[in-house]
Parts: sequence; C-alpha cells; structure tokens
Amino acid sequence: MAGGTIVDDPTTLSFEPFWTWLASHPNCILRAGTPEAVLYDDDDLHWHFASEGDSTVIVQVLRGKHLVGELIVEPEQVSYVQGAAGEEEGEYVFELIAENENEQLASWFFVLSHGYESEGAPVHGRVH
Repeated sequence: MAGGTIVDDPTTLSFEPFWTWLASHPNCILRAGTPEAVLYDDDDLHWHFASEGDSTVIVQVLRGKHLVGELIVEPEQVSYVQGAAGEEEGEYVFELIAENENEQLASWFFVLSHGYESEGAPVHGRVH
C-alpha cells in the first residue's frame, strides 16, 4: 500500500489496523455480516463501534437509540483481513478470514463505498 493512495487491488491487512480504519469510516459502510446474516445501511440508520475487553469488538446498527442489529467479532479468531473491489461498481469488500489447519473461512465481512486508505488519503464516495 503506497502512502496516501486508495488500494483497489486485493490487499491483506492485520485485524487491528483494519478495525481502527473501519471505525473511522462508519458512514462508508454499505452492509456488513456473517455467512448467516447481513445488516444493511439506510439513510435513517447509523453504525456504532464498541468493545468488550480485548476479546470482543462489536459493530451495531442503530435507528436513533434503538438497536436494529449487531455483529460480534472475536479478533483472536481473525487471521487476517482480505480486501478487494466488489462485483458492483463503488463497492469494496473486506472479509475477516479465520483459518485453521484444514480451512479458511470468511467469518465476517464489511462492504464499503471505497477501498482501504492509508493514513492521509483523500476520501471518495460517501462523506464521513
């Protein structure tokens, strides 16, 4: 990743820098989920990030003060984050990959309106 550039090509990140970056881009999330469930963004919803100690991070979708849905991520289960341009124009998919000796599984995913940006990069698409 070149300093200040947007990465559209597939890229691999560790969890911590991705999560820090993601938390600073809540208005850029289009949808997020697991293989079993998906949370979609909407004009009257907002995304909130929280943590429960070092072992759990939470992303919630709220309408006003009412919880619509939440994802609970266990960072120690995330081996790495794989990001790439999505199938639709203007969508960038970030999969949180959990791997063991036998398999790799995208346990969580986030779809944003732009690719991963290194520090100081301009924002394109939705405004934060």
